Amino acid sequence: MASSRVSVCLPARDEESTVGPIVDAIVRELVERRGVVDEVVVVDDGSTDATASVAAAAGAIVVAAADVLPGQGPGTGKGEALWKALHVATGDIVVFIDADLRDFDPAFVTGLLRPFADPGIGYVKGFYERPDGGGRVTELVARPMIGLFFPELAHIRQPLGGEFAGRREVLEQVPFVQGYGVDLGLLVDVAARFGVESIAQADLGVRNHRNRPLDELTVQATSVLRVALLRAGVEDRVGWCAGDVAERPPIVEVEEYLAGRKRVTCP
Repeated sequence: MASSRVSVCLPARDEESTVGPIVDAIVRELVERRGVVDEVVVVDDGSTDATASVAAAAGAIVVAAADVLPGQGPGTGKGEALWKALHVATGDIVVFIDADLRDFDPAFVTGLLRPFADPGIGYVKGFYERPDGGGRVTELVARPMIGLFFPELAHIRQPLGGEFAGRREVLEQVPFVQGYGVDLGLLVDVAARFGVESIAQADLGVRNHRNRPLDELTVQATSVLRVALLRAGVEDRVGWCAGDVAERPPIVEVEEYLAGRKRVTCP
């Protein structure tokens, strides 16, 4: 890992109040002072506030999601931004951090990187305490579904956590659900493709972020539920829900991505 290039990527939509301090902390501590991170990328998924300008001022490379891989057709959602970040970022290891975190600590990033000292680890999920009372979709939807259909992953403490990292050769070979179900989809798909033993967990301490009201969690919960059922082999049914479970293919199958990687690896 010592010679690996590291990218930190933040998917963001209307996060002007939090994205700046996060980017600034990573750039100052991990890019400039310690040289642990090589770049910070923010993928702005249609923000209507100053998210993009605030992130750029703090030192991030900022791209609009709609401008990345336009030949692949329109799309939106957290997973869409993550997938496009993988195209924009140049790192061998890509770290994803939610853009709505409060009291962000750069140790989140270094904690996620530490397990990669083991060459057998390809994917790392962060776990943490949630003093803000969050994690309701995790406990009421994700955990029961994992216990029923994917018991080999029952030990993962935060299956829907937005702080995770992966080696490029792992991330580029799995599909990305465009919406809120992306975290569960990635976890299940990485385990199926590379084995549960390739997944590690990192204790990130305490995490605070925007806590949504219960009535705003329906779409997220439904998307997670539907992704779990689809991954478990339950036949899709028209009209299940409005949850966004459209998927982007493994990015290694996209010609523009392969052409871009050739330019990066073979200057």
